[in-house]
Amino acid sequence: MCYAIPGKVKQILDRKVIVDYFGEERKAHNEIADLHIGDYIYAQGGFVIKKVPPSEAEEILSTWKEMFFELQQIDVRLSQVGLEKVRLDKKISRILDRATQGFPPSKDEMKYLFYCNDNSQLDIIFKTANFLRQKYHKNACCVHGILEISNYCKQECLYCGISKNNKHVKRYRMRGNEIVDAAYEAIEKYGFKALVLQSGEDTAYSIEELVEVIGEIKRRAPVLIFISFGEVGIEGLQKLYDAGARGLLLRFETSNPELYKKTHPGCNLETRLLHIRKAYEMGYLILTGGLIGLPDQTLDDVIDDIYLAKELHAEMYSFGPFIPHPDTPLGHIEPIIELDMLKILAGARLIDPENGKVLITTAFETLSPNARRKGLLSGGSSVMLNVTPISYREKYDIYPNRAYRSEVIQNQIDETIDLLRSLGRAPTDLGIK
Repeated sequence: MCYAIPGKVKQILDRKVIVDYFGEERKAHNEIADLHIGDYIYAQGGFVIKKVPPSEAEEILSTWKEMFFELQQIDVRLSQVGLEKVRLDKKISRILDRATQGFPPSKDEMKYLFYCNDNSQLDIIFKTANFLRQKYHKNACCVHGILEISNYCKQECLYCGISKNNKHVKRYRMRGNEIVDAAYEAIEKYGFKALVLQSGEDTAYSIEELVEVIGEIKRRAPVLIFISFGEVGIEGLQKLYDAGARGLLLRFETSNPELYKKTHPGCNLETRLLHIRKAYEMGYLILTGGLIGLPDQTLDDVIDDIYLAKELHAEMYSFGPFIPHPDTPLGHIEPIIELDMLKILAGARLIDPENGKVLITTAFETLSPNARRKGLLSGGSSVMLNVTPISYREKYDIYPNRAYRSEVIQNQIDETIDLLRSLGRAPTDLGIK
């Protein structure tokens, strides 16, 4: 099973190409020198990552073609709003109607939607978000892998289980060859076309070592690599980009500077945001967002978080519930409920319907066993599967009882594909418009 469907190059425009997927056209950035019109390619995140031999591509496409259109029909049916069955609040009706016409809600309008607790009204809000997801992104769903290479961290965040102050966590650090081998297995054996390499802010890895790891992965197998190593410095970001990394997963956690300072001792929100902005200027795809449910966080803060993610050119919105680790200073705080998290996902889609993908985070799936399905039906369009070797995975204990901490990769894949098919989604990434 491949986590991208091959497309055929129809046109080459300098460093971009027009790619055809069953009659749908998308653009993708191209860094392959010998690419020609008529070639088949895999693309992820709007980047061409690999040429595909015609015989292989045509075999995959022949298998997918009928299924692809069947899935689209299912997706269209599930994304219909069905207003005729609900007596909708007039203000909510006006907000949602404008959203479907391309006018995102204002902050005050978002607050009105978030204050809603009537199930029938909320159902329409979630369905409208799903309608907008289908309108702009069709039935594409990103399926990325995440490889957690180290749980050492120099930071002292008050909620995180791998904070340097947690003396109970069992630490690990994968060696360079282990990282490359695990990534190669995920790509070649399990078919992943995009991988996130993640760690705590582990100062034992030099930028030069990480550059070598990324370079070796790219030499062994084509893949879109996202990095998530925390704040590595602007120079470090450039070196990692030059090595072949093309995405940055770096959440700002909260748009409130005082709240950020309170929960991240010794850290500064502006430094965090500078990293994200500079990464975007370099050409990185930006995956960012925040924690929902932090102590002293207000609804205004949460809404500002979504708007900040949009301002930062988020390719993917990553908002997850605050789940405190019991061995941290904030371990006594109760997490938010499932319904509030669904409001955030729908809100992100309403605010940025056309550009951003909306991730169903592992934290949300830990909070609720139905999170993935409900999130995908509330505007979500992306999931991540954990490809970290199980011997290490349980030690990446950022919050307790993490979903998929002991589930083998193939089981995660099978469950995900079954769910996506039931929703009419195709595990693919059609790239930029």
